[in-house]
Amino acid sequence: MSDSLQSFTETVRSKVGEDAGLKATIKFAFTDPAKSPPDNLTGEVLYIDGKSKPNAVHNDDVPADCTVKVSLEDFGKLMSRKLDPTTAFMMGKVKIEGDMGIAMKLGRVFG
Repeated sequence: MSDSLQSFTETVRSKVGEDAGLKATIKFAFTDPAKSPPDNLTGEVLYIDGKSKPNAVHNDDVPADCTVKVSLEDFGKLMSRKLDPTTAFMMGKVKIEGDMGIAMKLGRVFG
């Protein structure tokens, strides 16, 4: 696991806390911008289990209700609010698979 992924995992874990109110699972599948889809996944993930009590955050690659594909660099920009989530989505920097409504809830979790 890269240092940045480990750091992001700890940050997200602290933001999610005991119960973030997601009531769903979401996975961030990190991409390598130097490669073209579908071969651009790095194999690194950040998983939020908002169904369990307390909520869990880990790096196991398991199925989720919503999967967000983004580079680690852009994820860092999103977390630090240097990149707007809607702009990132419109520019293709973020791709969402599954229930988009779950992705929309992330703003209040990370806010």
